[in-house]
Amino acid sequence: MTPLLGVLGAPLLGAAILAALSGYRLSARVNIAASFVAFASALLLFVDRPAGGRVLLVDDLNVVFIVLSTFVGFTTSIFSASYIGHELETGRLTPAYLRFYHAMFQVMMFGMNLALVSNNIGLIWVAVELATLSTVMMVGIYRTHEAIEAAWKYFILGSVGIGLALFGTILVYLAARPVVGGGMDGMAWTVLLAHAAGFDPALLDVAFVFLLLGYGTKVGLAPMHAWLPDAHAEGPTPISAVLSGLLLNVALYALLRFKVLLAACPGGIAPGPLLITLGLVSLLFASVMLYRRRDIKRMFAYSSIEHMGIIVFAFGMAGPLGNFAGLLQMVMHSLTKSAIFFSVGHVAQVKRTQRIAEMGGLTESHPLLGWSLIVGVAAIAGLPPFGVFTSEFLVVTSTFARAPLLAVLLVLGLLIALGALLLRVSSVAFGPVRGPAAPSHASFVPMFAHLALVLIAGVWLPAPLVAWFQHVAVLLG
Repeated sequence: MTPLLGVLGAPLLGAAILAALSGYRLSARVNIAASFVAFASALLLFVDRPAGGRVLLVDDLNVVFIVLSTFVGFTTSIFSASYIGHELETGRLTPAYLRFYHAMFQVMMFGMNLALVSNNIGLIWVAVELATLSTVMMVGIYRTHEAIEAAWKYFILGSVGIGLALFGTILVYLAARPVVGGGMDGMAWTVLLAHAAGFDPALLDVAFVFLLLGYGTKVGLAPMHAWLPDAHAEGPTPISAVLSGLLLNVALYALLRFKVLLAACPGGIAPGPLLITLGLVSLLFASVMLYRRRDIKRMFAYSSIEHMGIIVFAFGMAGPLGNFAGLLQMVMHSLTKSAIFFSVGHVAQVKRTQRIAEMGGLTESHPLLGWSLIVGVAAIAGLPPFGVFTSEFLVVTSTFARAPLLAVLLVLGLLIALGALLLRVSSVAFGPVRGPAAPSHASFVPMFAHLALVLIAGVWLPAPLVAWFQHVAVLLG
């Protein structure tokens, strides 16, 4: 079995098997096994990389996303086993919905993995839509009024975004057709990039604007972000972890591919200023909105919008250092935010609420959960010695060297977000105990594994990893 077959085949086969299984323990183990096979196959891509074709492609750029996606998918499946088991015991999920949840989890992973390995601009659009529809159905799985409303909003706004992305994809194909001809060649990334210099720059400019709005909706950039807080707040917490840690990255990956394509066309608009503007607006908007949140999952959803703004801003600044910082920030955010949602999911279960005002004294009632949440918030807020501090420091310093005014706005947004996160987590972690103090049966291994990686990255980055990221940063232009 080739590694690429494992990356795509394991979740697809897992979804088919899980759709037929009703037992909770067996289905949870199959879900973990399928996710592990996909992750192990992704690691093998470092040593056994298949030759690129017109449909599928593995290169130095997307292998970063593939390994990160399958790893977070694997650890989330482990967290999901204990989390969903509790939901089944308390009656929030029925055995039928449980079977549906596990099958959709693997369909979602298949859609994201397919999008990342696609060498076809049409196929990546289909794959992103598949991943989106599967998450829409899981967001509404509790069948409450709020959950159905959140799923419906996600579906409507996601459909608008993917429609804009489709129109942009068609325009890219029309720009390529006079140069490379019709058919598969006019939709293959590798062919498009090789001939981009001959494309009509005006048509490509219009295409990128539609693609930026379309895939930017999936990334969660303001003002196209409205679906994200509701989806996080009302859906199962494992889906919140995957949304923040993976699905946003998949849409970002598609956007980066088109950015490289536009940059290769002389006479086209510079994509950097557009990305910088949307990234900075998202950062500043989300940082202010963090102060107004009363639901803990909704608060961390706005934190995801903030960090995607930082990442898009870094890629907009571009250059070797800007792209390196953007890649590192993306990896650190995925690992840290998913760890935070692992903690928040179990906290919401033991406290039987997601309201911040009803979660006080967590370090006293549930010390391990409380302190792990504090560590996660310290990491995502960009405090040393965690890896997010390293990536944000690189973003700020590279911006100061090239655009001091933008750097001032960037630092302002970071400080506002830092104050909001510390204010909210202090009320949850300390003070008098509020809410139930039931014992927690959490699975701490995924959470600690993520936080350990983020801590190590803040202290020491292996030389091969640095060289790899530097190479990918050059590819991004």
